[in-house]
Amino acid sequence: MLAASLQLADEQGLAAVTMQAVADRLGVTPMALYRHVANKADLLDGVVESLLLEVPLPDPADDWATRLLALSRGTRRAASAHPEVFPLLLQRAAVTPGARRARDVVYGALREAGLGEDDVIQLERLLATAVLGFAASEAGGRFAAHSAAQLDADFARLQEMLAGAVVAALEATPHVP
Repeated sequence: MLAASLQLADEQGLAAVTMQAVADRLGVTPMALYRHVANKADLLDGVVESLLLEVPLPDPADDWATRLLALSRGTRRAASAHPEVFPLLLQRAAVTPGARRARDVVYGALREAGLGEDDVIQLERLLATAVLGFAASEAGGRFAAHSAAQLDADFARLQEMLAGAVVAALEATPHVP
């Protein structure tokens, strides 16, 4: 059902994802979907999860900065693969376990870097917004006038800026001897 919803959104846009349209695609009645989801909001949460499950998780043995970089690159690839659906990640929170796995990786990396819990939560939100915003802008065509090489350079620069933000937060964190 979630795969059908994601495919429908890829083909026709998010507005096309209705309980009726998904049921039609699956050859069932809309009532059959309610065994799996309570409503369209649950269905969209599942689409968010499906999209985020396509983002490969980085190797846990890598250092925290490498894990964050790998995750952001994977997010960018997911945006490119699903340009019609990706903006949903800017509209809905990741609430399902599968959707939260990427956020949990970021939390773990930021904790490993040495940040306190308040900073971890805030920086994850800010880092995710920056990466999602760039990826959605690129996938949505906002940067169409720029070459792929320029966009790769821009993304690399964004990564440097975000790493700098983490380092700045670390420097601002009081360390107890």
